[in-house]
Amino acid sequence: MLYSIVFYLTNIPRLHLWGFAILGYVIYYLIQVVKRPILACSDGPFKKFLYRNIPTLEMKYWPTFWCFESRAQTVFASIIRSQILPNINYRREILTLVDGGEVALDWMEEGCTDDSSCVIILPGLTGESQAEYIKCLVLAASQVGLRVVVFNNRGLGGIELKTPRLYCASNCEDLSEVVKHVAKRVPKDKLGATGISMGGLILGNYLVRKSEEARSYLGAAKIISVPWDVHKGTASIEKPILNNLLGRHLTNSLCNTLKSCEIFKMCDDVDMERILMCKTIKEFDALFTSKQFGYKHVDDYYTDATLHDKLHKITVPTLCLSAADDPFQPLDAIPIKAAEECSHVAIVITARGGHIGFLEGWWPSSKEQYMCRLFAEFFINALCDKRNEFQDVTKKMYEDYNDITPKEDIKKHSTKGMGSAASGGCSGVSDKANIEVVAKKLVDEFKYKEM
Repeated sequence: MLYSIVFYLTNIPRLHLWGFAILGYVIYYLIQVVKRPILACSDGPFKKFLYRNIPTLEMKYWPTFWCFESRAQTVFASIIRSQILPNINYRREILTLVDGGEVALDWMEEGCTDDSSCVIILPGLTGESQAEYIKCLVLAASQVGLRVVVFNNRGLGGIELKTPRLYCASNCEDLSEVVKHVAKRVPKDKLGATGISMGGLILGNYLVRKSEEARSYLGAAKIISVPWDVHKGTASIEKPILNNLLGRHLTNSLCNTLKSCEIFKMCDDVDMERILMCKTIKEFDALFTSKQFGYKHVDDYYTDATLHDKLHKITVPTLCLSAADDPFQPLDAIPIKAAEECSHVAIVITARGGHIGFLEGWWPSSKEQYMCRLFAEFFINALCDKRNEFQDVTKKMYEDYNDITPKEDIKKHSTKGMGSAASGGCSGVSDKANIEVVAKKLVDEFKYKEM
């Protein structure tokens, strides 16, 4: 018997080897890849509302079987969506800003009425309304009867730059004007906003810096694949080899955007030749973005743009989606402990998903993907709530916020050290402790509390 086993193992047929390899892959996929997402949110009305109304939160996320590695999710999501999603026929509106600049607002209102709820969408670093991940969200919104308006940043979406200024992650003045403009047509309780990647930073900074204004116009917000700690995000995207390749692709997109803006070629303080030779996002930001927006150093810009230590200042109910394996944002930078102490912010963390990936199914050809399904479920329940449940929840959340976070506490939080990305402004937990919390929750079966 022993001889037979040894003989078999030393002469194992190739077909059997393939069978064992496939079996091992399947076992690994079922044990290590398929996980229920965790929801980092303080115990309170918002968390209870989410569990009652968002079915996706209670389901395991099944990443595409052959494509669950983070970089693969990131790249293939872009390729597949660009192939299967047609261009969308928007109604374009040109909004002139107070400084004379112009931005394009692309409306998708097919099948909607003037009374339909509306979501403002902010694309990523160099994205615009025809970007594949934007079309994915727009189609998901359209399927559930939501109006959408995509806010294309200055110089993007085919709009000529009128003033020598582009955009950055920390500046939310343009968004403020857009929100006020759209709010003239949409009541507060029916207006929401979503930011993806850098668009999430812009939206997040708007929710933080203009907290009362945002609360007066927006009923709900959603942030997807945001780089919570910009310092760590840029460091992560520069790691060799695959991350660095993704970073270079984005840097080339930034350089192409700047190159297409004729107005900068006439600016003596812009060294176009040197800027267009940049190989990393941080190098581009150091030579152009930080200087254009008045920062002495690129690190000052990144500190100002970072969100992980500012969650306690948000007063609009905000649902966030992050993947633990996002190549643009390391796991230890996701402010889980901070979110667990904040009344208005909930972060959904999936074990896999990459950066704006979240592909699922054997062949992810369906227009409905995890990211889009969560988006639609959240906004249809928050903005189209005929029972006024969400309005009552929002009112209770703000009452609790005022009771728990008096002005002196807010001032205390805002002056806390910024060395720990995991701790955020509401917690003193170290990066190591944050990783241990996430790892335990993602590896073990996560049992939800009875609400």
